[in-house]
Amino acid sequence: MTAPVTISERAARRIGQILKNEGDGAMLRISVEGGGCSGFQYKFDVDHARTEDDLVIERDHAVVLVDPASAPFLAGSEVDFVDDLIGASFRVHNPNATASCGCGTSFSV
Repeated sequence: MTAPVTISERAARRIGQILKNEGDGAMLRISVEGGGCSGFQYKFDVDHARTEDDLVIERDHAVVLVDPASAPFLAGSEVDFVDDLIGASFRVHNPNATASCGCGTSFSV
């Protein structure tokens, strides 16, 4: 089975830099929560523990966790890292989103 979420090379590099400063065993957890201006929002947290039902995605020195409740919302998505005029941030290119807000942090399905 292929991972329903992929991590771009730029995102993996940035995640690796962040996790290096967070101590041994640090991982990035991506989740979907209700809220935001479009209905759902992405949440990014550093975590040091994974559960047995977490989806684990590894690329280079980046380890990303997705909980089973968030995985269907993120299926087929790519996490990227962009540094442009409005700032540096992670962006989720989500094929399941039918609408999103202007800044890209919230979406609806």
